[in-house]
Amino acid sequence: MQTTYSVTGMTCAHCVNAVSEELGRLEGVSDVQVDLPTGAVTVTSDRPLDPEAVRAAVDEAGYAVAA
Repeated sequence: MQTTYSVTGMTCAHCVNAVSEELGRLEGVSDVQVDLPTGAVTVTSDRPLDPEAVRAAVDEAGYAVAA
């Protein structure tokens, strides 16, 4: 399944890598694609992800999931 989140604060390739790495550590995640210009982050997983776990992972990377 794919879920797209809007992540704020990303401005460069380092930002993309940090968010991708943290989200990729979540159990069940098989792929993370980031569209830097729009802030859209599409996560492919084998099951629905806990929204709080996603927020925590993005926060750990130093960014925020938009409300």
